[in-house]
Amino acid sequence: MQEDVEQKTLMLIVNGSKFTGRLLKAAITKYMAYRKEVKLEKQRKREMPVAHRGKQTVKQLTQQNQGVSNIDIQDKEIRQFERIARKYGVDYAVKKDRSTSPPKYMIFFKGRDADAITAAFQEYMGRKLRRETRTSVLERLEQYKDMARNTVEKVRKKVLER
Repeated sequence: MQEDVEQKTLMLIVNGSKFTGRLLKAAITKYMAYRKEVKLEKQRKREMPVAHRGKQTVKQLTQQNQGVSNIDIQDKEIRQFERIARKYGVDYAVKKDRSTSPPKYMIFFKGRDADAITAAFQEYMGRKLRRETRTSVLERLEQYKDMARNTVEKVRKKVLER
C-alpha cells in the first residue's frame, strides 16, 4: 500500500515536471515568434516611406513625385489660408520670399490637388473681401453713440402723490 502511494506520488511529480517543461517550451516559442513579428514590422516601417498630409516642406512635397504647382499670395494673414487648405485636405508647402519689400508667400501644392486648391483659394479670397468690406466694431459703436445722443429723451416727472 505504502509502495503504491509512493509510486503514484513519484509519477505525479514526473508528469508535473514534464508538463511544466512542455509549457515552458511553448511559451518560449510563442515569445520568439512574437519578437520575430515585431522585427519584421520594424523593417516594413523603415522600407515604406511615410505619406505626409497637410502642411509640409517643399522637399517632402517634391519627394511624392506627383508634380508641384504654386500660387503667390502677398497677404500677411497666411494663417487664414492654411486653415482653409487643411479644411479641403490639400497637401501644401508655404515658402516665404523675403526679397520683396512686403514679403510674399508662395504656396506649393501637388498637381492633382489643383481643383481643391482653387476652391480653397476662392474661399480664402471671398473671406478676405468680406473682411475688408465689413465696418469695424469701433466704427459701429461710434455710430450707435451718435444715434443715442441725437434721440430726444423723454422728460420724466417725479411727483409723489399722497
